[in-house]
Amino acid sequence: MAQIAGQTPEGGKAQRVYLLLRDEILRGDHATGAALPGELRLAEAHGVSRVTVRRALDALAADGLIERRAGSGTTVARPAAPQPAIAADFATLMPQLVRMGQQTTARLLSFAYVTPPPGVAQALRSAARVQRAVRVRLVEGAPFSHLTTHVPETIAQDFSETDLATVPLFRLLERSGVQVDRAEQSISATLATPEVAEALDLTPGAALIALTRVVYDVTGQGVEHLAALYRPDRFRLEMVLNRVGDSDTRHWEPVLTPLAGAAE
Repeated sequence: MAQIAGQTPEGGKAQRVYLLLRDEILRGDHATGAALPGELRLAEAHGVSRVTVRRALDALAADGLIERRAGSGTTVARPAAPQPAIAADFATLMPQLVRMGQQTTARLLSFAYVTPPPGVAQALRSAARVQRAVRVRLVEGAPFSHLTTHVPETIAQDFSETDLATVPLFRLLERSGVQVDRAEQSISATLATPEVAEALDLTPGAALIALTRVVYDVTGQGVEHLAALYRPDRFRLEMVLNRVGDSDTRHWEPVLTPLAGAAE
């Protein structure tokens, strides 16, 4: 998969065309060396002007995804060597993320004690100060996730910036004496902000997998709020389903593998 490090073109329409064409190329919809439709056809297909298409193509060329030659049109460039990817089974996501923390490295981007944003305070069931840490996790040197964690100051004071850069957060919580009872998490999609895009070697507006998790201890108090963003070309969620039941009650159920631990 090619590494995307350029800048999106100016203008909302040009950015939309750029992202759509970029995703087609990265998915492999166009073979290496294949010619893209001409500017006029692309303009008609996307309902925009040729100037808008030209801006989008210029950005794709700057990213190294296409080659533009006068007189011979626009062709798909040979992609860079595939980047390593992380896969996780949705049914056993928590323990697999623990292994991910053990098999990857992290880079700490920021660290501070702050008043939690309203949404985080509500999720943690407390408006007390929290430790906010932002990290990027890498596999073989390639960034694949952007992690923002909020932990109550009374717990977080037991570990340092260095700890956060070297030890999975869940292990730090355990070391601090936290007795985890349960977690609630949701998964959706979002677009990369300029700050996140820079950290993940993407362009602003790129699609990301978004995971939000709140961890609670045995008293029902929130002990961690995680907002994780994943590059979809380097991380995917998988689930194995079994067909179970009899006659009209037959339905799909996930295959659950009981494994100990929880995730960062």
